[in-house]
Amino acid sequence: MGLMKLKRIGVLSVAKFYGAIGVIIGFVIGFFIALFSLFLAVLPMKSAGMFAGLGILAIIIVPLFYGMILFIAGAAGAWFYNVFAGWIGPVEIELE
Repeated sequence: MGLMKLKRIGVLSVAKFYGAIGVIIGFVIGFFIALFSLFLAVLPMKSAGMFAGLGILAIIIVPLFYGMILFIAGAAGAWFYNVFAGWIGPVEIELE
C-alpha cells in the first residue's frame, strides 16, 4: 500500500477518546483512594468518619477530573498536530 500521510486529526474525536481513557484511569485511582479511605475510617481516631465520605467522593470526583484534564489535553494535542502538520508537513505512516 505504501506510505500514506496523516494530514489532519479530528480534534473532538481525539478529545473524546482521551477523555474516556481519563475517566477509566480516574475510576481506578478513585477506587484505590476509596479503599485507603475505608481503611483510615476504621482506625480509632476522632476524625475517622470523614475518611469514609472522602472515599465515596473520590470515586465521583477523581474520574471527572481526570476525564476533563485528558479531554482538554487530547483536544490540544490534536489541534497542535493539525497546526504543525500544516507548517512542516504531515506524519507519514506505512499501512499494509
